[in-house]
Amino acid sequence: MRPSGRELNQMRPVAIETGILNHAEGSCLVSVGNTQVVCAASTGERVPFFRRNTGLGWVTAEYSMLPRATNVRNRRERNDGRVSGRTQEIQRLIGRSLRTCMDFAALGERLITIDCDVLNADGGTRCASITGAWVALRIAIDRLLQTERKVTTDPLVNQVAAVSCGLYAGMPVLDLDYAEDSVAEIDANFVMNSDRKWIEIQCTSEGSPFDSSTLTTFLETAEEGIAQLFRLQTDAVASS
Repeated sequence: MRPSGRELNQMRPVAIETGILNHAEGSCLVSVGNTQVVCAASTGERVPFFRRNTGLGWVTAEYSMLPRATNVRNRRERNDGRVSGRTQEIQRLIGRSLRTCMDFAALGERLITIDCDVLNADGGTRCASITGAWVALRIAIDRLLQTERKVTTDPLVNQVAAVSCGLYAGMPVLDLDYAEDSVAEIDANFVMNSDRKWIEIQCTSEGSPFDSSTLTTFLETAEEGIAQLFRLQTDAVASS
């Protein structure tokens, strides 16, 4: 039995509320159970130096966690003068995931920055960030297309969402909360696009090594969960 009482392949309740920031070109609050992340997309005309005079745009991401997003207070990373390795790894994952769904020639020499700020952490913050980041990106690009008319061809060619799986008490489970994640025997994160192609798979044993059949089970379970997230993303953008 899972601590939450959920079925093995049952996700936590997911909600995506758009337009929560007045000034961002695209924004949403994504809630996956008790995990909550604010995602904001900001557009600019100044691209990184390696994109200048190429006609190509860029998408990047930043990730942070509020000091009391967890059960004890964490120091703000800016007070330490550096970003932690975990934060760097997560924001690079978010950026990589979003860039796979972009046609940068269609975007033109523009930079879109996605900020993902965790309000409450109860497991799966990186997956929730990717799922919400796509919604914020979609809304920002729709503004470039339909309102500002700065681009003529849609540069966003796929949806992207992410979910966690793991082995908890010997059982393969979908969408781990902290109670499960903190003691999981295997911890995995899956990122997929709407063509049903995998973008990134992070799967680590915290105990005994696992075999191919376990990974196959996770892949099938994750695909089911991500299909649900795609529908929620589409509904959220349509209502924005």
